[in-house]
Amino acid sequence: MSENKENNRYLEDQLAAEINKETGAFVRQQNLFTTPFGEGEGKLPVEAGRYRLIVSPVCPWAHRQRIVLALLGLDDVISTGITYPIRTERGWIFSDYEGGKDPVLGVESLDDVYLATDPEYKGRATVPAIVDLTTGKVVNNDYHRLTNYFEVEWKKFHKPDAPDLYPEDLRDKIDALNEIIFNDVNNGVYKAGFARSQEAYEAAYDRLFVRLDELEERLSHSRYLFGDRLTDADIRLWVTLVRFDAAYNIQFKVNRNKLIDFPNLWNYAKELYSIPAFRNTTSFDGIRRGYLLNPSRNTFGILANGPDLSVWEQPHNREREYA
Repeated sequence: MSENKENNRYLEDQLAAEINKETGAFVRQQNLFTTPFGEGEGKLPVEAGRYRLIVSPVCPWAHRQRIVLALLGLDDVISTGITYPIRTERGWIFSDYEGGKDPVLGVESLDDVYLATDPEYKGRATVPAIVDLTTGKVVNNDYHRLTNYFEVEWKKFHKPDAPDLYPEDLRDKIDALNEIIFNDVNNGVYKAGFARSQEAYEAAYDRLFVRLDELEERLSHSRYLFGDRLTDADIRLWVTLVRFDAAYNIQFKVNRNKLIDFPNLWNYAKELYSIPAFRNTTSFDGIRRGYLLNPSRNTFGILANGPDLSVWEQPHNREREYA
């Protein structure tokens, strides 16, 4: 129990660093390693086998990287290391691997890689993180743009039938919608769940459900967010939807209703889950444990049994005509 209390204190101290002291609102830390991929000076070279993507099964920002890699056929070009789903006082650890170390990087914790990159680093060691295997250092943790780099700069390594997830004619519109989705939905659930004042919680809660209602209406006349084309925006929305009933509705107090109560969002989410790249990268066990067994929120380590996950296997109704 004393070890659990120590971990609890560590996580609370880290969270406190991202709380606005005046308003009680959660303000997510900025990404430090944002060098883009591409050709030319000041960019990260695009090379097969050079990089390792570090993810946690609980993290939506990391999950969307795995979906994109799978859809584009890049998972044979960029390797992936998966952490234990519960963040500890040692940060994201690799305890599920033999010897408790990432088999490629040879470290026990992602913190070790961040500190090797910058010994003065004080923030959270976040996922997703791209590690350059030639140096053992983090070179990019910019989850805002990382999928776009995979979609554009890594195109020469795409499989022949890879979808165009970031079509040039839609990029401005996708970027604009992605910003709304991130601020009000992806990060919106965290703003509600991590708020330290009633006012901050209610503002995030209200904004979240306004956006979900808007997206529900949008998907009533469009198979995907941009017509009949699956895009980067769908992936970014879906990683929050798939966690909603299993974690956010319970843990983050976003309980006006559940995902299954939105007919269009729910069937849309089920359709995407039926695609192997979405299904095979989803660990409901990791999601549930990562959120619900977080020691700062669950002192006694009791894991809720629900919800019934078999509903994800039910048929969807998205293969129809849209006005």
